[in-house]
Amino acid sequence: MNKAIASLLLSAVCAGQAFAGALDAPAPTADPADVASLEKIEQDLGDAMMAADVKWASQFHADDWATVGSGGKLFTKEMFLQDLKSGSVKLDDFKLGPMNVQVFGNTATVQGSATEKRSRNGKDVSGKFVWLDVFEKRAGKWVIVASTGGRVK
Repeated sequence: MNKAIASLLLSAVCAGQAFAGALDAPAPTADPADVASLEKIEQDLGDAMMAADVKWASQFHADDWATVGSGGKLFTKEMFLQDLKSGSVKLDDFKLGPMNVQVFGNTATVQGSATEKRSRNGKDVSGKFVWLDVFEKRAGKWVIVASTGGRVK
């Protein structure tokens, strides 16, 4: 084999190993207390939305929380709280499906689904939705730092 090709292959293998090593992340833990706490926050969030409890929703969404809405636009915590406060988004009923909780130290993901009866600006937008919330433990308390989701058709 040509020395240049051998050197190139060796460099590629070493770079691949270094890259793979950089991607090694800690395995998720399943601390029952964290899992229960995160699942409860998800339930409580739905309850707060039904009650239009802006104070509760504000506590569990980080100030830098954001999501991208179904229209592709960035939706911030301030926008979410304003919609909740104004009643332009109204959650009348919801039932959470099973959740998958993964905790990585002070960061966690919660994936799930919900069947919801809700409206936006008076228009019924009820249905089944899937979502993913990313949490971070800040000052000893879990807060949602990012979310994504969509309607199941």
